[in-house]
Amino acid sequence: MPINFHEDKNRMTYTTRDADESWTSLIEKNVDVIGSQVVDIGCGGGIYTKSFLSMGASQVTGVDFSEEMLKGASQNCMDCNNVLFVQGDAYDTKLPEGGYDIILERALIHHLVDLNRCFKEANRILKNNGILIVQDRTAKDCLMPGDESHLRGYFFEKYPRLVHKEINRRHESNNVRHALESNGFRLLSENQIWETRRKYNDVESLHQDLQERTGRSILHELTDHELNELLLYIESKIDGTQLPIIEKDSWTVWFAVKIS
Repeated sequence: MPINFHEDKNRMTYTTRDADESWTSLIEKNVDVIGSQVVDIGCGGGIYTKSFLSMGASQVTGVDFSEEMLKGASQNCMDCNNVLFVQGDAYDTKLPEGGYDIILERALIHHLVDLNRCFKEANRILKNNGILIVQDRTAKDCLMPGDESHLRGYFFEKYPRLVHKEINRRHESNNVRHALESNGFRLLSENQIWETRRKYNDVESLHQDLQERTGRSILHELTDHELNELLLYIESKIDGTQLPIIEKDSWTVWFAVKIS
C-alpha cells in the first residue's frame, strides 16, 4: 500500500542523506541563492532546506503537509540557523503573498493532480521575477533500464505492474511547461540530471537501505515478501565486487521566472 507520510515510523525516512553535489551545482548555475528568501515546498525531512542554507540563503522556510515529516525535518535541521517550518501544502502554503525569491518543489508534483493550483500558489508567494524550481521524474526518467547505478530500473523489471502505477502518477514535461506558462511563469530552462542518491560500501548496506524502503515511496506498494524477492533480484543483477555501489536517479528540473 502507498506510504503514509503521517505515520510516526516514516518520520525520518527522508532525512538520511545530503543533497548531491551535482544538484547543488545545477542550482548555483541557474539561480543566485546568496542572500535569498527560499521556500522548500514539500520539504520532507529537510535535506534540501539544509542545502539552500549551505549555499548562502538568508532564510529557508520548509513547508510540508505532514506534521511527522516536519518533526523529522526539525530534527535534521536542529543545528541550522535561519530556518522555519510551516505545516501547509502546495495548494495552500499558509505563507504571505509576494515575500520570497526562490521556491523549490522537489519530488512533489507526482503527488498532485492539479498542477495549475500548485503553480498558482507558488506564483502568489513569489516576488516579481522570483524563481520557481520544479524537480521531478517524468515517466521517461523512471523507466530507464536498470544497471548498477540506476537500481530503480530493476524495480519495474522485476514487478512490471509497478510501471502502470509509476506512469499514472508522473507528469509529462509538456504538461509541466504548459501549467507553468498558464500561471504567470516563463520557462527559463529544462534540465536532465543524474543525481547521486547514495554510495554503498558493500552489498549489505544496499540491502538494508532497500529493506527499509528509505525515501522510495514506490517500494511501499510491495509486500514484505515481494520486497525480499526484489532484493534478491537486484543482488543477482549487480557485481558485488565492484565497490562502492553508486546509486543514481534521473531527474528533470525546470527553472521558471514569475512574470505576472
